[in-house]
Amino acid sequence: MAELSDEEFTRLYGPWAGNTPQEAAVFFADYDATWWVAGGWAVEAFTGIPRDHDDIDVSVLSRDLPRLRRHLAGRLDAWGALSGTLGPILPDDDPDGSAVDVLPEHCTQLWTRASGTEPWEFDILLSPGDDTTWMYKRDESIRMPLSDALWEHDGVRFLRPEIQLLYKARGNREKDRIDLRSTLPLLDDARRGWFADALERTSPGHPWLSIITES
Repeated sequence: MAELSDEEFTRLYGPWAGNTPQEAAVFFADYDATWWVAGGWAVEAFTGIPRDHDDIDVSVLSRDLPRLRRHLAGRLDAWGALSGTLGPILPDDDPDGSAVDVLPEHCTQLWTRASGTEPWEFDILLSPGDDTTWMYKRDESIRMPLSDALWEHDGVRFLRPEIQLLYKARGNREKDRIDLRSTLPLLDDARRGWFADALERTSPGHPWLSIITES
């Protein structure tokens, strides 16, 4: 899907509520499974550099979709988001079904809101893996202990910045390049090396590779 301006996005899909990680922590405080904040908020938490945010990305394990739906029930409706299209996930539609059974093929993202007249609250990303192992959804051979993939700041768990940069490399938008420049100097040699290796495996010849090795 072509990248839309903020105004055109809001006209087509409606606004986002502008939640923060702390507000996500309140909403997910009684969620009985693993969750974390990803996206631009994960970059900001690591660098300490304020940046604009279109929404907030919250990740949960794909295998925990039934738990997530129970957590959302009566509070937020879930919509499957795939390639610019949205479709409601009705609460009574196979509530204990797996993501493969319930969601459209290749759908790994849910948008949530209280009703059709309310703004979107959380962009929820469904991640492969389990309670001990993080996996890269675009190549599940790239993995690490979940305890290494997440870190905590102000009581909220975030995705490690080198992993977030790996996701952002595919888009290579101007805001992604800004995040790269702000994050890369703060990564230690081991984290930078992991990022370079993972990027080379998934996107050989990516223009960021020379930046990683030269900076």
